[in-house]
Formats: sequence, structure tokens, C-alpha cells
Amino acid sequence: MKKIFFYLLLTSSLIFAESLKAAQKVSAEELELARVTQENINIEKIALYLSELKSIEEKIAKKDSVWIKSYASYLTSLEVRESLEEIIKRIEHLQKKRDKNLSEMDELSALVAREKILESQIEKLKKKDSSPFSTLLTPPNIDEIPSVTNPFDIFVGISHIKTLDKGFSDYILKKNELAEIISLLKSEINIYSHIEAIDIEHKYKEKLETKTKQLERFESALDTMKVTADVYEKRLDIIEINIDKDIESQIVKLVKITVIVLVVFVFFFLVKLFVKKYITDNERFYMANKVITFANFTLIILILFFSYIENVSYLVTILGFASAGIAIAMKDWFMSILGWLVIVFGGSIHVGDRIRVDMDGMTYVGDVMDISLLRMTILEDITLTTVLENRRAGRIIFIPNNYVFTRMIANYTHSSLKTVWDGVDITITYDSNHKKAIHLAKEITKKFSKGYTDITRKQLNKLRSNYSLKNSNVEPRIFSFIETNGIKISSWYLTNAYATLTLRSVISTEIVDAFLAEDDITIAYPTQMLHLEQSAKKTPPFATEEVV
Repeated sequence: MKKIFFYLLLTSSLIFAESLKAAQKVSAEELELARVTQENINIEKIALYLSELKSIEEKIAKKDSVWIKSYASYLTSLEVRESLEEIIKRIEHLQKKRDKNLSEMDELSALVAREKILESQIEKLKKKDSSPFSTLLTPPNIDEIPSVTNPFDIFVGISHIKTLDKGFSDYILKKNELAEIISLLKSEINIYSHIEAIDIEHKYKEKLETKTKQLERFESALDTMKVTADVYEKRLDIIEINIDKDIESQIVKLVKITVIVLVVFVFFFLVKLFVKKYITDNERFYMANKVITFANFTLIILILFFSYIENVSYLVTILGFASAGIAIAMKDWFMSILGWLVIVFGGSIHVGDRIRVDMDGMTYVGDVMDISLLRMTILEDITLTTVLENRRAGRIIFIPNNYVFTRMIANYTHSSLKTVWDGVDITITYDSNHKKAIHLAKEITKKFSKGYTDITRKQLNKLRSNYSLKNSNVEPRIFSFIETNGIKISSWYLTNAYATLTLRSVISTEIVDAFLAEDDITIAYPTQMLHLEQSAKKTPPFATEEVV
């Protein structure tokens, strides 16, 4: 019975062992299948992760960011430096070696040449390995803040504010760009972490470490930029506030000056109206108008000058040093301005006066139309000068004011005088009654110049208070002179300075008519006498008649 039980127990044990082995064999197969299935799943996940990484890298590449380029330059500088260190070690090893073969000597020469090349590259990439983003992290340099001291500086101040704002905006754009790159790098690192968790071979572990270091660099740079941007923004706010205050101050000052200038304009305009109302003489009104205009603009210039020149003494010093050169370069202008002062305040020439000017070998006689700061403008009239010399009239002649110092300028109508002396010459024969001729000439000149004689007498009486007049005789004057072809009767009389030719023409014809009407007065003029004489007939010498 016992044996039977033993055999049964042994049989059941063997059966259980066989069944256990079969179960273990099935479980191992299932585990292998599960492992292979998991590996396939991981490969598919890694492929998906890599496609996501590719998409992120494409986004980073599309940005063409200066941050990525700067970091790549930083990595390049590190590689160059590491390579240079290895080359230096190899060169030192080869130099210490005494017995060098030909290949080692060639290697040493090549390494020395490469060392020089790498040193030059490191010089170009200097400071890249220690601070890859030094240039990008530095905010725009703030130039010297302009001082707004006049209206033109307002535009300079506004332009400076716009330049600062533009620089700060560009700095913020770079900061935002760095933040976007950091976000993409975090996504990359997150994906690499998932890949590393399921990658048995750990092929992307080095890439994960590289991206992590890059992220740390970029995050450190972003933190620096945030602090720098805050400080820089506050500094810009202070600068812009100061510039805005200066601009506001200049605008208020400009408004005040504008109001003052308008008041000055209105005042002088009213003065001109008053002068026009109470001064009826055109010449006096013209000069008064000129003086008022000059005073108006002078006052405005002084207002602007003292409003915007802070240190007048400094300006005067500069002008004092520069005055010599300016005086030489602009000599004619200064002389013309000085001549204008002499003309206007000296009263030697007024608008409307008839003057004669000798200029560049020519003589011009005309009426003064205008006296500006640099020149006089005259209208050339038909006068004896134009008849005898120029044969032109009606031209506008511009006379520089400095001619009052260097040229001969004659004024025919100075002060209250409006008349000049003019004369007519006529020659009679020696056998004419010259006393009667003188009497007739005197009567004719008295008759036609009487009005001008009376006017001149009154004008000269007015001039006695300002000038010393020794000879104030205004009656016509007749002179007689012995000439080669007769006696010349010269008749002088006073006439209108603006119409000398008219009276000369009238008196000339009247004297000629009067002389021709007299039997004992003969007008002389250049004549020639031709004497014809018949020559006597002469017998040629040795001419004789022979009688045969």
C-alpha cells in the first residue's frame, strides 16, 4: 500500500514538474514577444519624437536668429581653442623628442603652421568663448543728450527721442526673440528627455546635455536682458522727461517771442499809418518809411538775439576774433552798409534826387528811385550827358553805396534846391554889334528863366542857416569871349534840374531868331574861303623863233 502511494506521489511530482517546465517555457516566449513589441513601440515613439525635433529645428532655422549664430560662433571658438591646445601639446612633445624621423619633422612643420592659423582665428573670435552674447546683451549706447535751447533744437530733441525709442524697441525685440528660442529649446530638451527614457542605447544623451548647456546659456542671457531692459527703460524715461520739459519750455518761450514780435510789427505798422497821414511830401515819407522799417527789423533782431544768446560776452569775444577775417572777406558789403548810414543819416542824397555818378569810365545821370542797405537804384533820364556821351537813356543803374567814399557823385537837387545853372553858347562875327547881342541874350534868358530865378532865390535863403553862401546871385549871367572865328556869347541861367534840355532848346532857338532878325548881328560859324588865281603864261627857256 505504501509502495503504491509512493509511486503515485512520484508520478504526480513528475507530472507537475513537466507542467511547470512547460509553463515556464510559455512565459519566456511571452516575455520575449512583449519585449520585442515594446522595442517596436519605442522605435515608433522615437521616430515621432525625431520628427517633432526636426519641425522645431526647422522653426529655429527659419528665424535666422543672431542668438543662434552668436552661440554657434561661441562653440566654434571653444573648438578652435581646444584644437589649439592639443596641437601645442603635440608640438611640445615633438620638440622634446631628440631623434625625429622625416615624417615627424614634416608633422612638426605642419603643426606649427596650423598653430599660427588657429591663433589668428582665435584673435578674430576673441571674447566669444567667455561671453558669447556680450554685444547682444548690451543695450544701445545713449549719445550725449542734446540741450534744447532754441526752436531749431526742438526738432533735434524730438529726433533724439525717436532714436532712443527705436533702439529700445529693437532691444526688446531681441529679448522677445531670445524668449521664443528658449521656449523652442525647452521643447527640444523635453523631447530629448522622453527619447532618453525609452532609448536603450542612449544615443541622444550627449545631444541632451549639449541642448541643456545651450538652454542654460540662453536663460542666463535672458535674465540679464530683463534686468538690463528694466534699468535702461527707466533711464530712457528720465531722459525723455527732461527733453520733453526743455521742448515745452522752448515752445512757451517761442510763443511769447512771437507775441512780442507781432506787437512790434503792429506798433510800427500803426506808426507808418500815422506818418503816411501827416507827412504829405513823398520824399520825406519814403525816408521815414525806410527808417521805420529799419528800426522795426533791427528791434526784432535784437529781441531774437538777446532771447536765444545765453552768453553774450562769449559771442562778442568770438565775433571780435572773427571780425578781422570777416571784414576782409566782406569788405565791400561793410563799406556799402557804412555808405548807407552816411547817405541816410548824413542826408547827402535822398530818394527823388537827381545825381550824376562817374563809374568805370562812364557818366550816368538819373533820378534816385531807391536807397537800400547795399546800393542805390537810379533811373537814367534824357540829359545833356546822355545826348553828348552815352546816347542811351531809360536804363536802371545800380550804384553801390560804397561809391560815396571812392567815386564822384554830384547831386543836382540836394536839400531844397531843385534848380541848376545851364548855359547856351553862340558865336557872332567880329563886325557884329556885340553889345546889342549881349543885351538880347540877357533879355531872352531873363524872360524864360524868371520863374526858376525866383524859386532859387527862396531856396538859397533857406540854405543860409546850414551853409555858408558867399555868392547868391541868381540872375542870368552873360559872358563874352574872343574866339578864333568870332565873339562867343555865353548865356547862363537857372533852370529846372529835371528838365534842363527843354529850356535850353527854347532859349537857343529864341536867341538864334533874335540875332537873325538884326541887320548888324551876324552869327559866325566855321567857314572856308577858296581863292582862285589864273597863272601867267610863261615862255619855255631857249625857245626862239629863227627867221630863215
